[in-house]
Amino acid sequence: MCGIVGVLGKHEAAPLLVEALKRLEYRGYDSAGIATVNDGKLDRRRAIGKLVNLSDLLVHNPLAGKSGIGHTRWATHGAPSVKNAHPHQAGDVTVVHNGIIENFMELRAELNNNKIKCETDTDTEVVALLAKYYLSQGLSPAESVKKTISRLSGAFALAFLFDGEDDLMLVARRGSPLAIGHGDGEVYIGSDAIAMAHLTSKITYLDEGDFAQLSRKNIQIEDRNGTIVNREEKNIDVSSIAIDKAGYKHFMAKEIAEQPLTLAKTIKNYLDEDAEQIRLPKNDIKLANIDCLTMVACGTAFYAALTAKYWFEKIARIKVEVDVASEFRYREPPVTKETTAIFVSQSGETADTLAALRYMSSQNAKIISVVNVPESSIARESDLVLPLYVGPEIGVASTKAFTAQLTVLALLALKIAKTKNVITEAQYCIYLEELKVIPELINQTLSIESNIQKIAAELVSSQDVIFLGRGAMYPLAMEGALKLKEISYIHAEGYPSGELKHGPIALIDKNVPVVVIAPMDSLFDKSVSNMQEVMARSGKILLISCLKGLDKASQGTWATIVMPTIPEFIAPIIYAVPMQLLAYHTALAKGTDADQPRNLAKSVTVE
Repeated sequence: MCGIVGVLGKHEAAPLLVEALKRLEYRGYDSAGIATVNDGKLDRRRAIGKLVNLSDLLVHNPLAGKSGIGHTRWATHGAPSVKNAHPHQAGDVTVVHNGIIENFMELRAELNNNKIKCETDTDTEVVALLAKYYLSQGLSPAESVKKTISRLSGAFALAFLFDGEDDLMLVARRGSPLAIGHGDGEVYIGSDAIAMAHLTSKITYLDEGDFAQLSRKNIQIEDRNGTIVNREEKNIDVSSIAIDKAGYKHFMAKEIAEQPLTLAKTIKNYLDEDAEQIRLPKNDIKLANIDCLTMVACGTAFYAALTAKYWFEKIARIKVEVDVASEFRYREPPVTKETTAIFVSQSGETADTLAALRYMSSQNAKIISVVNVPESSIARESDLVLPLYVGPEIGVASTKAFTAQLTVLALLALKIAKTKNVITEAQYCIYLEELKVIPELINQTLSIESNIQKIAAELVSSQDVIFLGRGAMYPLAMEGALKLKEISYIHAEGYPSGELKHGPIALIDKNVPVVVIAPMDSLFDKSVSNMQEVMARSGKILLISCLKGLDKASQGTWATIVMPTIPEFIAPIIYAVPMQLLAYHTALAKGTDADQPRNLAKSVTVE
């Protein structure tokens, strides 16, 4: 969501800050701004809309100074406007904030009683006003910020600059990620390593509750108890987080096309040297003792977990519960000491998922995380981290991360099944060989893109679209619907095919396309029966199946997508690709922004 950057450097800060903010555009935003200290004087520039508007403003109204902070805002409190854009300034202090201050109304009322008026609609303004108030009471900048933070409820990553302080930046985190970058006589901050990759390869991640005082020559970090601590400095591979469309029109298109390579890399990292056994990172979780799993995630990651439920139950013979993190965290379900929980998150910073993880940790559950960012908060608080190895995913709509999540969860299900001896060695080898051909099958599937593009050109005029699937194709139907609505803004819903006549069939008419995901598997005939019920009511069927399936059932359909012949075990991974391509080309035909759809953020770090 909101992105934070900062620099105490040797060169003009404004261009460095704008470049860093460009690297955070993928997180989603609706306004942007920067503030600097120049010869002891604070100043700022803010603009609504894309970063180019801020860049244009800086051309006509430059901002000097070698110390600065910057922000991309995804509106929570108050509409997108210059008034509500960050940085917020109150007298001698300016601040940028990622998160939500839950008690801002009470603080605003308190400030108002002290005749200190708020001028914006945001929750963040009270942070700047409180810091200004404590400064006026004679406290130092550090003391004023610490006292301000002690008054805040909610989640935040904060960075402060002060009038008259060219070599001081104060930062803190609680619930939202923040990292410090190390340079030669320079120091940087960012919401993630991507923001600083053009500046440094040396990163320190702040822990939950940390407060840091930064200068060009010294960094002092205190933990939540006020104790001075050392946090590990890590070297990041800058080349692995490069942000480049590589000639594609959108990051989403590039990330769809990357899947054969990214999944090949993912699979390789989980196999031994002979590619005959699945190996997991070292951990103390006894896989053979796992009898039940709780899986928690949000959005697309939730659909990955729902799909994996079929594998864990059918292959590993483990009972699985799957929950949406935002509901699970407040239900406070009973947890036995034998419980193992799996948390799935692309960013590893999803606020609801992280809160659910901390609840399970407090109940002494064993924690497994499937994440794309190994240094994320969710990863750091897990007993076993299963990385995706796909590199940064910039498009808001998850593509390569989703198929990698599915692949890693399939590998884990197979590893547990083998460890528990619930499958034979022969079955294990067959499943493993099927996993190894995923990259090749996705390559074949990508070759049908031109046909999908033609279908999307007709789909673009639809108001509503229904997706149907059975078994492991049911979560994929919901994922296909999510992809379509989030980037093309066409209303879409995914249903289990067998539930069609329990309500959704009332929606069927000649104007409602129905996408039927029906690989030639054990449930194919039942899927076709449901499809016939739609066609009998003049529904427009888009049937997605292999040649054998289409030969048997395509008569009377509106359109078809021909898939390779795919083993049932890995079908959800491969069939995800036409869902992605259909959504992408529909968005393209409609003229929407596939990479940064309206109202959405890539990393949801607030409730």
